[in-house]
Amino acid sequence: MRALVQRVAEARVSVDGAVLGEIGPGLMILICAMQGDSTATADTLAAKIAKLRIFRDDAGKMNLSLRDTGGAALVVL
Repeated sequence: MRALVQRVAEARVSVDGAVLGEIGPGLMILICAMQGDSTATADTLAAKIAKLRIFRDDAGKMNLSLRDTGGAALVVL
């Protein structure tokens, strides 16, 4: 299982003009699930992504996770 993670100010997924999902500040995550991947693999990947310290704190250091910021995640499989 692979994931492409991008910090976004906003993100939207639409199909044929219909918006299927959208978020404000947070993470846009594109997931590639492969044959043989399990729910345990997905759970482990989700936990790792939630803990990534890729958002700036008050000092400007990349020291906050998605959980710390209260941001949203838009996941596309």
